[in-house]
Amino acid sequence: MTSSPADPHHGHGHSHSHGPAAPVSRHLRRVIAAVLIPFAAAVVVGLAVLWPGSAPGHERTGVGFDRQTEQARVTAVERVDCKTVNAGQVPPTGDTSTPQGREAVNSAQGECKKARIEVTSGKQTGRTFTEIVQPDASRQLKQGQEVVVAYAPDAPRELQYSVIDVDRTLPMALLAGIFALAVVLVGRMRGVMALIALAASFAVLTLFILPAILEGSNPLIVAVVGASAIMLIALYMCHGLTARTSVAVLGTLISLLLIGLLGSLFIDWASLSGNTDDNTGLIHGLYPEIDMSGLLLAGVIIGSLGVLDDVTVTQTSAVWELRQADPTMGPRALYRAAIRIGRDHIASVVNTLVLAYAGAALPLLLLFSIAQSGVGTVANSEVVAEEIVRTLVGSIGLVASVPVTTALAALVVSADRPGGSPAGTPAGSGQGSPTRSPAGSTVGPPAGPPTGPAGSTAGSTAGAGTSGARPGGGRQGGLPGLGGKGRRRKK
Repeated sequence: MTSSPADPHHGHGHSHSHGPAAPVSRHLRRVIAAVLIPFAAAVVVGLAVLWPGSAPGHERTGVGFDRQTEQARVTAVERVDCKTVNAGQVPPTGDTSTPQGREAVNSAQGECKKARIEVTSGKQTGRTFTEIVQPDASRQLKQGQEVVVAYAPDAPRELQYSVIDVDRTLPMALLAGIFALAVVLVGRMRGVMALIALAASFAVLTLFILPAILEGSNPLIVAVVGASAIMLIALYMCHGLTARTSVAVLGTLISLLLIGLLGSLFIDWASLSGNTDDNTGLIHGLYPEIDMSGLLLAGVIIGSLGVLDDVTVTQTSAVWELRQADPTMGPRALYRAAIRIGRDHIASVVNTLVLAYAGAALPLLLLFSIAQSGVGTVANSEVVAEEIVRTLVGSIGLVASVPVTTALAALVVSADRPGGSPAGTPAGSGQGSPTRSPAGSTVGPPAGPPTGPAGSTAGSTAGAGTSGARPGGGRQGGLPGLGGKGRRRKK
C-alpha cells in the first residue's frame, strides 16, 4: 500500500516565507474591504464635489510672485564707476552705522556693473535693456547667464523690464534626474512605482488642492480629501493591493484624524491667524475670502502625511514579518515585539520632523537671536508659535500612529486563519503538526486508534513530511522499525 497524501492545509506550516506577505483568508479580506471601500468611495465623492472649475482671475498687483515674468539672457557686462550711474541718488552723509548709510556710501564710492539684458521669451523677444548692479548686491550678473525678468506693461518703456532672479532650470532638472536615477537603481520596480506615485501626489496637489482653496472651498475639508487621495494612491501603488497595505492605510487615516482634531483645537486656542509673512499677506489681500487659519491647518495635515506613511508601513511590515517568523505568536506577543521596533522609529522620526521645521525657520530664529530676545518672547510670537504648533501636533500624530498601527496589524494578522485552522490554533501549527525527535528526525503525530487493516491510523494524513501508516506498523514518520505507538518492537 502507498502512504496517504499529506494534508494540503498543514503541509508547509513550519516554513517561513521571505518574499511577499502570505495571502490572508477570504473572510479577513472581506472585513478590510468593508471598511476601506466606503472610505475610498467617500474620497472619490469628495473629489467630485470639490473639484475646482478654474482659479478666479484677478488683476496683477506687480508685488512678489504676482507679476508677469519672462526669460532673458545677459549679453554683456561692463564695469563702471558707481558715481556715473548713481548720480541721481541722494548723496551719502558718511554715516555707515545704518544699512541705508552703508548702501549710500557704496553706491557713491564702489565699482558697479552695467549689464545688457536681452529678452528671450514673450511678445517682445529680442528687446534689450540695461540693468545696473550695485557692488553690495547679493546677486551679481555675468555674461551669458540666463535670468528671469519682471515685465510691467504700465511702467515707462525704459523701466518696463527688471531682473528679479536667476534661471535655475538646468541645475534643478539635473538634480531631479539624479534623484530619479538613484531611486530606480536602488528600488528597481518598487522605485519606479514610487516615482509614479510621487507624480500622482503632485498632480493632486496642483490640480485639486490649490485651485479648490483658491476657489473658496474650506481649506480643511480640501486638505483632508486631498491628503486621503494622495495616501490611497501612494500606499497602494508603492506597496501593492494587500491586507498589509490596507492596515497601514487605516493606521494613517486614524493618525490624520487625530492631527486634524488637535491642530484645529490648538490653532483656535492659540489665536493663530495664519497671516504672518509677506506671502500670506499677499494671498489674503488678493483672496480675502480664504480662511488663513484653515490654510495653516491644511498645511499641517499635508506636511505630516509623508512621514506618517513611512511609520505606518514600517510598523505593519514589522508585525507581518514577526508573524511569519513565529506563527505561534499571539496578538499580545506580536504587539510587544513590534512596539519595541516602533520606539526606535519614534525617536528618529520626531527628531527629524523638529529639525526639518527648525531648518526651514533658521533665518527667522537668527533674527530673534540678533535681537537678543528671550525664549519665552520668541515662542510667544505668532510666526514662531505657528511652527511650534505645526511641529508638536504633527509629532503627536506620528507618535500615536505607532501603537495604533501596531495594534491594528497585530489584531488583523492574529485573526487571520487561512485554511480553516481551529480557533486558538495558529495557522500552520496545531494538531497534526510534525515534531522533532531527539535525533532531529521528523516524527508524525501520535497515532490514533486503528481504523483500517494492519495498524492504519486516523492521523496518517496530518503533518508535513509525515508518511502514512504501513501494514504491520513497519514504518511511520520516516523512521524504520517504529510500531503504531512509536516504540521499537522486541523480537
